[in-house]
Parts: sequence; structure tokens; C-alpha cells
Amino acid sequence: MENINKKRLFLGSCLALITTAMTFAIRARLETVFGPEGVGLTLEQIGYAFTPAFFGFTIAMIFGGPLVDFLGIKKITWIAFAMHAVGIVWTIMADSMTSLFLATLFVGIGNGMVEAALNPMVASMYSNEKTKMLNRFHVWFPGGIVIGSIVGWLVMDVMGLSWQIMVSTLFIPLVLYAVLFFGQVFPVTERVQMGISNKKMFSSVGKPLFIFMVFCMLLTAASELGTTQRIESLLKESVAVPLLVLAFINGIMALGRLFAGQVVHRLKPSGMLLYSAIFTFIGLWLLTVTSGGMTFVAAAVFAIGVTFFWPTMLGFVAEYLPETGALGLSIMGGAGMFSVSLVLPIMGKLMDDANASEALRTMSILPAILIVAFLGLNFYMKKEIKQNKHK
Repeated sequence: MENINKKRLFLGSCLALITTAMTFAIRARLETVFGPEGVGLTLEQIGYAFTPAFFGFTIAMIFGGPLVDFLGIKKITWIAFAMHAVGIVWTIMADSMTSLFLATLFVGIGNGMVEAALNPMVASMYSNEKTKMLNRFHVWFPGGIVIGSIVGWLVMDVMGLSWQIMVSTLFIPLVLYAVLFFGQVFPVTERVQMGISNKKMFSSVGKPLFIFMVFCMLLTAASELGTTQRIESLLKESVAVPLLVLAFINGIMALGRLFAGQVVHRLKPSGMLLYSAIFTFIGLWLLTVTSGGMTFVAAAVFAIGVTFFWPTMLGFVAEYLPETGALGLSIMGGAGMFSVSLVLPIMGKLMDDANASEALRTMSILPAILIVAFLGLNFYMKKEIKQNKHK
């Protein structure tokens, strides 16, 4: 890796993730633009229009994962750039459920390609501190959502400018990450470095532990992103500016991930996941019974819960199931986004038929299941570590 500029590639990766994350915040702000008081779509219709952000992400990750090994990280990264550029332009031109759906599909594919290429790149460049550096890389998912939330609030609510100008701000991180990646030498994936065959990689994703982690990823991602993606509708009766609650949640998440190395050292990945599930469950319940300033207290508890979910799930697989390679990381990310694509219309239906509290109470079932699952994972990992020490 002597010709590889790790710092530049890592910075470019962070900006690519900021682009990805800003699309989530800006899309959350677009809910009111295209909703009943704007273009006239129902909350359920908006749920369907937003789903390509997640199943497009899933498709990109599942196909992009194996392609990272065959085509290389560099080519997949430039595919991500092209998809992002098309999706942003199409979003600016969207004027109906169909055009919003198609624009969101391109953005979703771009987002998925970013994760498919750059998670394995970070794991490859920092092979001795995977969970720490994946958490540090994923600082910029909540960090980007904070940026996008504040940009959306400033452009539309403070300055009174159009939503198209708000969407156009996405070109700033997009161009910056393209400039940083241009002309750089990219590393090969860790699986290629280790010389693990395709046959072993594909057989490894059938291991019971990996399948268990994929199941848990369905629930962790839905708990985090299902809630934050629909924050405008969920909290519009509780607080004046829900987008600022979104910024607050993701600010806490960014700080937590920045210092994840110390937490990993003390709790290990399986311990982090258990505590995350407990706090997420409590936070979701508190959001159903709070309003005004206390909503921020409930949001803080929820934020502490979801902070380590996504990067630690990926870090766990990279550390304990490295033979699954880029494919394993992509299946994990794809499963997470697929689950959110299923949850969004269901939440919209609950809010159309009942209310936001009912939707949040239903969502709290997911971390409740995870508490049980991660308790089991903790016992299993302690037993495995003990057995390995005696070998």
C-alpha cells in the first residue's frame, strides 16, 4: 500500500458518505413539500416514493459487493458518482410521485455503491482497527445528516428559498469527493489481499452466525433509519421544527462514533450492540410520551441507542467473519436498507390511519427483539473467546 494516499482516500470517502447522508436529511425535508399540504401526496404515497432510496441502495450493495472484487474499488466509486449526479438532477426536476420515485432510485443506487466500495476500502486500509475506523468513517453519516438538516432549515425556513436550491447544495460534497478521488491509486479488498477464493467467500455467507447478523441488521437499520427518515411527520405535533431534532439526534451520533474506539475496547462489538438496543427501545417509548423541550431528552436517549448500530454491525462481520469479504459487508448493508424500504410505507399507513405515537410504539417492538438477540450473541461470543483461549 506504499503508493496509496490513505488520508486523501479516507477524506474522499467521508465526503462521499456526507453526500449520501445529506440526501437522507434533504429527503426528510421534502416530505412536507410533496405531502398533503404541498404537491398533495398522502403520507403512504410518499412512503412508496421514498422506498427506492432503500431498495435501490440494497440492489446496489448486493450487486456492487461482489463487483468490488472483480472490477475494483475505483470503478465502483465512479459508478456511485455518476448515479448521485443523475439522481440529484432528477430530484430537482421532480413534480410527481413517479418522478420523485425515479429520482430517489438513482440516488439510492449511488448511496449503495458508496457503501459497497468504501466500507471494504476502509477495512482494507485499516485492517488492524476495523471497528474503530468503520465507526470513524460512519461519523459522517450522522454528520452529513446534521449538515443536510441545517442546510434544509436555513435554505427553506430561514432564507425562504426554494426546495430546488436546497437539493442543489448536494453538488458541493459531490464535486469535492470526485476531486479527491481523481487520479488516486486505490487498494484491493482485504479478501483479495488474503487470497480467499470466491468459493470460500460465497460459502461463508451461509454460516449461521452471518445469517443471524443479517437478521439483526434488518431490525437495527429499521429502528434507526425508519424513525429518522420520517421525523417530519412523526414529530410535527410535538415540536416546532422536527428537522432540528433530526440534527440533534445525528449530532450525538457523530460525536459517539468519533470516540467509538474507547467504547469498543471496553465493551467489545457484541456488548456495544446490546447496550444500543436497550437505549433505542427506551428512547422510542419516551418519544411517544414527550413534547416540547422534553422531546430533545427523549431524542438524546434514542440517539445514544442508534449511534453504534450500523458501523458496529459491519465491524463485527469484518472482524469475526472476514472471509465473507466485500460481499458480506454489502449483504449486511443491503439487508439494512431493504428493511427500511419495507418499514416506510407501513409507518406512513399507521400515521394516516392512527397517529405518530402509534407508529413509534410499533417501531419499539424491533429493539425489544434485538435486546433478546444481542443477549444471546454476548453469551455466544464470550463462550467462543473462552474456547479459543484454551486451544
